[in-house]
Amino acid sequence: MNRCELADSVKLSLDQYFKDLDGEPPHALYNMVLSSIEKPLLEYTLQYAGGNQSKAAEILGLNRNTLRKKMQQYKIE
Repeated sequence: MNRCELADSVKLSLDQYFKDLDGEPPHALYNMVLSSIEKPLLEYTLQYAGGNQSKAAEILGLNRNTLRKKMQQYKIE
């Protein structure tokens, strides 16, 4: 999947989200989208890296301490 396909998937999901609101006002959309994407991204990358946090952090372009903080935030073992 390239960047355009990922962006299209996000757009389709947001289209559905707004349809499902059925006129209700959206709330905290930015944080909802980030947390919906960030946790599976971290989990998948950690799995891909065989649980090696240093390797996963490198793949993600994060400092290892930042990765560990995010793992705690999302309760990822």
